[in-house]
Amino acid sequence: MKVLRALFGTPLNTATTLALLLFLFAVGKALVQWAWEAQWWVIGENLRYFFVGQLPPEVTWRAWGLLAAALVTLQGWLGHLGVVRLPRPRLLLWIGVVGVLLALPLPITLWGGLLLSLLLSLGAMLLAFPLGIVLAFARQSRLFALRALAITYIEAIRGVPLVSLLFLAFVTLPLFLPEGVRLPQVVRALLAFTLFAAAYLAENVRGGLQAIPKGQWEAAYSLGLSPLQAVMYVILPQALRAVIPALVGQFIALFKDTSLVALIGILDLMGVARAVLANPRNVGLEREVYLFLAVIYLLVSAVFSYVGRLLERRTGLGSR
Repeated sequence: MKVLRALFGTPLNTATTLALLLFLFAVGKALVQWAWEAQWWVIGENLRYFFVGQLPPEVTWRAWGLLAAALVTLQGWLGHLGVVRLPRPRLLLWIGVVGVLLALPLPITLWGGLLLSLLLSLGAMLLAFPLGIVLAFARQSRLFALRALAITYIEAIRGVPLVSLLFLAFVTLPLFLPEGVRLPQVVRALLAFTLFAAAYLAENVRGGLQAIPKGQWEAAYSLGLSPLQAVMYVILPQALRAVIPALVGQFIALFKDTSLVALIGILDLMGVARAVLANPRNVGLEREVYLFLAVIYLLVSAVFSYVGRLLERRTGLGSR
């Protein structure tokens, strides 16, 4: 009754409700009609290309195994630091690392599509995790030189757009490498994403550290723990638990930012879409392709958002 009263309680509310319903009906009818007549065959013909790029079928399973190993490694990190309770977190960490090493000998230049987008985001987050933690503690260090270096790095990286770091990785990085040594494009993009993610992760972790009462340090020292042990077993687990929502949000943003690598010629999910639309046979099918991409980005982001909520629930974050 309250809802009906709010929608139709006054002549103005009634007129507004009816106008909105008519507008939604018109838009919905147009969308349904377009979706019914759309040329969805372009998605079906290129479905494998959207997901794995040009990767040969015989090694595709190893590529997905590499992503699974990266996820296990990240879980092992969180469990080893006491952020989440996992059975045998150190064993998980070693299994993940060994899995990554076994799956690495892959034709990385052939990676593409959703697989490459996940590789860049997961790989960057995994590599940036320890670097961001070190930067967070360095920024709070009493040593002026160490604190100054951390602040300079964090503010410099956060002060420039990600796309500029990508172009720097492609144009400037080869100048510092020995003659004849040339890193693959994907590796250079992964390096740029890692440096970018580490700066933001450091600030998220620093926020968690500032939320820890000083008494926690004193309690850890009173138990006879060394400064390193106090950080590993008392301070850092609490700080990371407090910033789980920020870390999940950063990963989702990083996954969506991988679409920028299409600007430098890497065939991630967005790059594959541009390559598909470059085919003269697919001219005029931009709406079908980009709507499919929007759904993929939305689904992946929703999955990781759900995983983040599970982590929050498992750690008791936000509950009393």
